[in-house]
Formats: sequence, C-alpha cells, structure tokens
Amino acid sequence: MIKKITSYLDSLFENPRCELNYTKDYELLIAVMLSAQTTDKRVNMVTDILFKKYPTLESLACADINDIIDIIRPLGTFNVKAKNIIMIANKLPGYVPNNRDYLESLPGVGRKTTNVVLANLYNEPLIAVDTHVSRVSVRLGLAKKGDDVLTIEKKLNKKFSKDTLGKLHHQLVLFGRYYCKAKNPLCSNCGLKDICKYNNKKGV
Repeated sequence: MIKKITSYLDSLFENPRCELNYTKDYELLIAVMLSAQTTDKRVNMVTDILFKKYPTLESLACADINDIIDIIRPLGTFNVKAKNIIMIANKLPGYVPNNRDYLESLPGVGRKTTNVVLANLYNEPLIAVDTHVSRVSVRLGLAKKGDDVLTIEKKLNKKFSKDTLGKLHHQLVLFGRYYCKAKNPLCSNCGLKDICKYNNKKGV
C-alpha cells in the first residue's frame, strides 16, 4: 500500500515545493507562522506587501505594530500574529537556526511550523501534519480518526522511508489541497480510491 501511495503521489507531484513565497530564511518562518487558520494564497498576498515595506529583520523588529496589523488584517487573529512577527524579528540572531528547541521557543511557532521550516531550509527529514496531511492520512488508512497531529506524524515516520518525508509532506499537502479536498474531493479519477476509506464508505 505504501508503495502504491508514493508512486501515485510521485505521478501527481514529481517535484513538489512549498507554496508560500519567500526569499529569506526568516521570511519562510514568518510566513508559516502566519499560515495558521488561513490559506497560503492569502498569506502570499499579505507577505508580498509586508516584506517589501519591511525588507530586513531590523526593520521588522522596529515596525509599528498597528501598521503590521493593518497589513496582515486579511489573515484573521491579526493582533496576536502582528505581535509574534515583531517578537520573532527581535529574538532571531540574524538568521533561522537549525535548532528545534530554539524555534519552538519563539512566539507562535509550534512543532508543525518548526517541521516545515527545518525541512525546507535544512532538508531535515521531517513531516509536518496540518489539516490536509491529517485528512489524507485518515482517509488512506495511514492514521485513525481521532489521532492527534503528533500521533499521525509518528505513524507516518514509521510507515515511510526517512529520506522521503520532506517530499512526502509537500505531496500530501498538495494532494489534500487540490484533489482529496475536505468538501467535494475528486474521488472518481483518483488512483488511490480503492484503498481510500472515505471513498469506499460513500460507495463511489
């Protein structure tokens, strides 16, 4: 089953990449932090403005919080996220370290954000479990309904080769975002529908 899943995902997304736009390491960290409870597309619209107006960590660290709030308002929970941006800019030592404990000590940065950042910046063999990865994992029988994100992450780590985890993360996110959607998933032409619990349950 694992080989079937990886082969199909490879056929759909041969060279998957993070869909958040960034040119500097700290921009990725901030963008991933901002992506909580919103879409990458909306984050990209906001960060395009934010990073042009504040092109360095120093300028972000000294930014007026009300201006940051106005820029990121479309994302929701903008008051907290604006504070996090300024605090992160003040705490970073000029770059994003390859250090999980340090990153998870930053405001608004948890395990998922850290996994995404370390996988993309340092090619660490990590998989981050977001709503897309969680949904697809349950539907394909890789995890159980009700499993928390850490449990799902551990199960995926056991089932898939370590050197594929970074790529697999992007593939599962993109698969969940564009094919195995929460509403109206594209089941009829899916190459994994025979092993999909969601598809078999609804009898497509």
